[in-house]
Amino acid sequence: MSLNTQILVAAIIGIAFGFLLNLYPDTAFFQHSLYGLGIISSIFIGLLKMLLIPLIFSSIVVGVSNLQASGQFGRVWKITALCCLTTTTLALILGIGCAHLFGVGKGMDIGIFSEAMSNHQSPDTLSPSTFFTNFIQNTLINPFKAFSDGNVLAVVVFALFIGAALIKGGDRFQSVRVLSLQFFDIMMMLVGWVMKLAPLGILALLAKLIATEDVKILNSLAEFALVVTGTTIFHGAVVLPLLLWIFGKMNPITFFKGTRLALITAFATSSSSATMPLSMKCAQENLKVRPQTAGFVIPLGTQLNMDGTALYEAAAALFIANLVGMDLTLTQQLIVCLTAMIASLGAPGIPSAGMVTMIMVLQSVGLPAEAIAILLPIDRILDTVRTVVNVQGDMMISVVVDRYAKSDSIETS
Repeated sequence: MSLNTQILVAAIIGIAFGFLLNLYPDTAFFQHSLYGLGIISSIFIGLLKMLLIPLIFSSIVVGVSNLQASGQFGRVWKITALCCLTTTTLALILGIGCAHLFGVGKGMDIGIFSEAMSNHQSPDTLSPSTFFTNFIQNTLINPFKAFSDGNVLAVVVFALFIGAALIKGGDRFQSVRVLSLQFFDIMMMLVGWVMKLAPLGILALLAKLIATEDVKILNSLAEFALVVTGTTIFHGAVVLPLLLWIFGKMNPITFFKGTRLALITAFATSSSSATMPLSMKCAQENLKVRPQTAGFVIPLGTQLNMDGTALYEAAAALFIANLVGMDLTLTQQLIVCLTAMIASLGAPGIPSAGMVTMIMVLQSVGLPAEAIAILLPIDRILDTVRTVVNVQGDMMISVVVDRYAKSDSIETS
């Protein structure tokens, strides 16, 4: 079976075993089972946490440094970056807004994660100016201290600086760029090894969750899946076509007819990287985007422009916060949005990397990494929809960029 199928089967078994444990409370069987499940889940989550910081650092350094190979930093680059930033920001606002509007998960207050959150210092009492000062002081710090403390945002900032330096240095730092890529490949290999334990880890986490918490959490999970799916579809069916019509001067119906092959492939594979050749083909042949524009924008967008992923991670963070009874302040929600935006930078389109970046978003505001157990059973289904929106956004931006940069020549290396 594929890994996704194994996780689905393990999730079903874990839920069933959790219900079985509920039938025998206050027994030795119940206590021993919880102890064993706790050990298994702790090993799985511990391994993911172990890989989190080096994976984030290497993926962002590689993602930023690869921009050097994408083309020149002229008007085309600026328009592309502006489009990616705009669509991702709109997706984040939409995800956060709908999570607030529907309030999925509120009133649950899951106690199983209380220990994981006990050491987090909430900035609820800080004024905006004090929070901003503390934010700078806690991010612009010694990178080695950031690594040792697991300070995600500080590591992200340092990685962005390193990536920018590699771009500025050009060929002088080619060996460092190659070393960074090889280190990233090693981290992805380790993630692949850890993912072999994912079915067992998810089984243990879900069984423990069902055995110790209110089973109404399953209803909340189904509601969350519907809300996120509906919100993502709204972004892809309304927001992006509207931007295309206003700035790209293209009929959305014409766009969907010309891109349906790439969108169907994205839905089937759940991989924007695997769909990229078809995206470029559809953009050039059906949407009449110049080859040099499509060759620049779409590969770059595959790395930088992930509207569906950003929307999902922001909404998921609020959902988890509601489940654990944590009210995120405005500043914490801004951190969630910023982290969700950065998390997609350079991350490959595979489920295992997405899991680690989801942990990054959760931990940026002190939410428990163990909560990914709640999301993983539905992640594969939701991944199909958000990948379609990711791919759609790349092709839409190529149309807009091509219209505004007709006079520019795009050099590639």
